[in-house]
Amino acid sequence: MQKQTLFLVSSLLLAGVTTTVPSAANASEPLVLSNRQTNLQLNNLLSEGLKRVNAGDLAGALSIYQQAAGIDRKNPRIYSAIGYLQALQGKFKEATIAYKQAIALAPNNADFHYALGYSLANAGDNPGAAAAYRRTVELNPKNSKAYLGLGVVLGRQGDDKGAMAAYEKAIALDPKNAETYETIGSNHLQQGRAQQAILSFQQAAALAPRSSRVQLKLGNAWLRQGNTGAALAVLQRAAQLEPRNPQIQLQMGKVMQAQKNFDGALEAYQRAISLQPNLAEAQASIGETFMAKQDYLQAIVAYRTLIEIAPQNAQAHYNLAMALRQRDRLSSAIAALEKARDLYRSQGQTEGEQKAEAALQELKKSS
Repeated sequence: MQKQTLFLVSSLLLAGVTTTVPSAANASEPLVLSNRQTNLQLNNLLSEGLKRVNAGDLAGALSIYQQAAGIDRKNPRIYSAIGYLQALQGKFKEATIAYKQAIALAPNNADFHYALGYSLANAGDNPGAAAAYRRTVELNPKNSKAYLGLGVVLGRQGDDKGAMAAYEKAIALDPKNAETYETIGSNHLQQGRAQQAILSFQQAAALAPRSSRVQLKLGNAWLRQGNTGAALAVLQRAAQLEPRNPQIQLQMGKVMQAQKNFDGALEAYQRAISLQPNLAEAQASIGETFMAKQDYLQAIVAYRTLIEIAPQNAQAHYNLAMALRQRDRLSSAIAALEKARDLYRSQGQTEGEQKAEAALQELKKSS
């Protein structure tokens, strides 16, 4: 899909090339290309860029399009392509610069404003993204994705009412878009409205029945509401759709842990780790489950493994100390608490630091 999209963008770029005609004053200088030569060089560059794109060499294609921009500085499509390639590589700040250059040359192009909004949103500039999305719908009132993006960035800024109004616009324009309902569900869940989130995710699932991502979010919403049976059923469906997704296995483990099915939870967590060995959250959950089973020796092993994965995790050191204390290994527990306290302090987590210090003082009294 990515290659197909890039091919389409590059093809449009090649079809829309315009060049700058050299002025009479410098046309005779040997380093200045004639209009015909410029067209030839530019088309050769864009053709090579297209080849790089279809080969998956995004960095190489970007470099070539940047060369093309040096030849034709008045072609907004070239800057748009540069922005697109920057965004695909996660360079959203650089993408915004390119899209702004495209907009300067074509200020009424709604697609450029939409792309700018997307890049600004991913760069963390939510107010700027909202402005770009609003400009998009001014130019193209039927752009449902712009309303969807607007809803997301307004939600991030705490404007829940504005976000929901934007989502309603998106639904009115494209009522069968599962992504819209999924995004609305995520917004409800962030605001603590689990029941509304469930309804939105169910609508998304009805429109996209084979989306494991939607099923995962629906399962999480059921878990938030406390319905572990419904949560597990949905997550099992998600696991059938995408058996190698570690996040699904992780959430299944959490549901079973909440049901006090500790052996089932451990199996799910282990499956998650087999799929993603450095998944710290799954390793932490293994430690928690062994603590709940009062298998403190295995909890110690689990927390030490977690510390290997995430050595700066203060809570991991604290939990290790609690497991060590249960095994009467007081000197090791004190050392782990001291490490936890120091990490909490260095990370500015005052509450954690106080918790570790209190446990440390209590442990020293009993040692």
